[in-house]
Amino acid sequence: MRSALLLALATGAIATLVSCSKVEAPATAAREAPWVKTVALQKAGDTALALSGTVRAREEAPVAFQVGGRILKRHVDAGARVASGAPLFTLDSRDLEQAVRSAEAQLAAAEAASSTAKSELERQRGLAAQGFISAQALERFVLADRDAASRKAAAEASAVQARNAKGYGELRAERDGVIVDVLAEAGQVVSPGQPLARLAASGEREVEVLLPDGPRAPKAGTATLPGGVSLPITLREVAGAAEPDSRAWRARYRFAKGATDVGLGTVVAVRLVPHTLPDATYLVPLAAVDERAGGARLWQVADGKAQSVPAEVVSLGAEKARVKASLAPDARVIALGTHLLTEGMAVRERSP
Repeated sequence: MRSALLLALATGAIATLVSCSKVEAPATAAREAPWVKTVALQKAGDTALALSGTVRAREEAPVAFQVGGRILKRHVDAGARVASGAPLFTLDSRDLEQAVRSAEAQLAAAEAASSTAKSELERQRGLAAQGFISAQALERFVLADRDAASRKAAAEASAVQARNAKGYGELRAERDGVIVDVLAEAGQVVSPGQPLARLAASGEREVEVLLPDGPRAPKAGTATLPGGVSLPITLREVAGAAEPDSRAWRARYRFAKGATDVGLGTVVAVRLVPHTLPDATYLVPLAAVDERAGGARLWQVADGKAQSVPAEVVSLGAEKARVKASLAPDARVIALGTHLLTEGMAVRERSP
């Protein structure tokens, strides 16, 4: 009995020691600050932006009829060069001719009515001068003459519109250029203003590119043609909004030296020089940017503790980010695990 009691006491003592050792180990580990990897800041220089661009005409506009109808004939194909005044499409003019005849008939009737009203007014004035009719009776003939004159003027305007509409049945090129594409065929019924083709005017050429979403469009660069000739280009315009699908920004760059002989649709290699970056712009690993609540920030080690520094992301690359931050040029930032850090957290620095 005594030996059993001693055995139980010994077992309890051992269990107590094991339990204490298990409690002591985490407490000791908790007192040790975690290691963090830091990297030196890298000054961000100006990096050229390489893109593909397409040669476009400075002025490209859709062509359309001002009146509706059925297309009788198509005179051009896509890629055709046209001179100013060259026919592009012709409408079936039968309805337009009937409209002209109707307007002219209404005009003839209005002219006859106006002539009759004017003659009657002159006759009534003679009677009024002799005292055979009153002034009030004469006033009715004056108003009738004015009404007939107004109807004549309206009929003249309708006749002019009908003649113009007949002339609009022949769609002609307004300037020299190239038909980029054709959107209508003979026999098709079209409405006024419906695009039938797109005409690229001869003259100045431009390069159209899609800029990645991020920093503002570079002002200048070069475009290399398929033959290897590089020409300087300058920014002319940038779209007011990004493309809904690609989130890219459509921009137009004009050739500094004209380049009017470059073929439309030619794909060229574009190299754009971005704007000069501020002095406080650095390259850091993507994992170094902490974008939790409160905006982007970087972390550095100060007196053995993690310290956050507000940052502004300029652009993102495949492995590194361009950021602006108020840091000393020789500062080091924490490169990994920034999402686990808290302000003033004790850390141990490990640099590569």
